[in-house]
Amino acid sequence: MNKIGKSKQVGYSALVCARRSFLAASGFGALTVGLSGSVLGQTSSGADDAIPQPSDPKDASFMERAFEMRQYAIDHGDQGYGAVVVRDNVIIGQSWSRVILDQDPTAHAEMAAIRDAARRLNHRDLTGSVMYSSSRPCPMCEAAAYWAGVRLMFYGRKITSASSPKLCS
Repeated sequence: MNKIGKSKQVGYSALVCARRSFLAASGFGALTVGLSGSVLGQTSSGADDAIPQPSDPKDASFMERAFEMRQYAIDHGDQGYGAVVVRDNVIIGQSWSRVILDQDPTAHAEMAAIRDAARRLNHRDLTGSVMYSSSRPCPMCEAAAYWAGVRLMFYGRKITSASSPKLCS
């Protein structure tokens, strides 16, 4: 190969490397911005984003909050689903369906509530928690609840037990 051909090849390789680096950096930036904001179903990302707690912490109160999240989803143009994650009678995560808003097929209310709880606790282990959903969790959400350590799941206005989450049910 002559000198001109070799220098073009080196220049091309440098250009490809620079382009890949830029794309990787911009993808990482988009991911971190998305994770720090409300993209994944969090109510907010500020220090004052405490979840309002029910005055009477019981199953009916937690399910009512899940239905408030459902109504929020509907009011904002998404699918009508809501969920909360509770541990020791305290709501530790909540969300509404974000499938349409975020154009993300995995942004179900239950998945987003698990993400919100993990973000708020700064830990992925939600062992012993209970999930309340406006409707029965799908297999994807049930698997996520299983991996997060959710102990029990309830759904619907009648607070029907979906039992403990299982894989491949």
